[in-house]
Parts: sequence; structure tokens; C-alpha cells
Amino acid sequence: MTYEQVKSLKPEDFKRLCGVRPDTFNQMLEVVRSHSQQKQKTGRPGKLCLEDQLLMTLEYWREYRTYFHIGQSWGVNESTAYRIIRKIEDTLMKSRTFTLPGKKKLATSNYQLEVVVIDVTESPIERPKKNKKNSTVVKRNNIR
Repeated sequence: MTYEQVKSLKPEDFKRLCGVRPDTFNQMLEVVRSHSQQKQKTGRPGKLCLEDQLLMTLEYWREYRTYFHIGQSWGVNESTAYRIIRKIEDTLMKSRTFTLPGKKKLATSNYQLEVVVIDVTESPIERPKKNKKNSTVVKRNNIR
């Protein structure tokens, strides 16, 4: 479901689908758009526009589907879905516009907690590199 299909929904339905209100979506889109204008890329343009990339990221956060399933529903490869989601996440994190309050602010008694957010995103695993230095080479005649 592309952004062109989603933007005509009522605000309540848009929030049910994406997890954010349309005005919050537009704020996120402005942050991503300003960051992408700073970094002018050369080469072939992407298959998905910025609105669809942001919508894909929100879908990942909302439904917690695998990158394979998201890639299949958006018509991109699994690795492309991963790259897009990581790029959008990193851009929104660097902007610090949509961050939660810190521990000190939560610890004060006059602050009311309205939302509880749990981070359950996939994290990449660092695997050791295979090379000849790490493996032990033994001649066959030494093995008993």
C-alpha cells in the first residue's frame, strides 16, 4: 500500500495503519527530506519515494514483520528493505526530534508518563571473519 493510497485515509485510520498521526508523519517526512537534500546522491534513483520509504519503516515498527516479508510486499529485495529501514531510522535518530525524555526527566515526580515504548527491532549480528590466520593447519600424518 503506497503513500498515495494511504494519504486519503481519515486521521484515525491513518494512525491505525501506521502508528502515527498524519501530522507526525509529515514532520518525520520533513526531517528525512531535509537530510536527503543535504546528501545529494548520484546514480540511479531509488524505486521507492521518500514517503514510501518512511511508510515502509513505520510498517516495520508497527507490525514487526521480517525484512523478507516487507520487501515482498513493497516489491524490493530483502537487503534493500533492510538498507532503507536502517537509513530512515538513522536519520530520525540523528535529528533527535522524536526521542523520548531521558532518565532524569522521567525520575522527577511532576512528570506523567504517557507512553511506554519497547525496542524490539532486529539487530545485525557480527560474525567473525574467516581467514587462514585463525585456523590451525595440521598435516595429516600428525593426526592420530
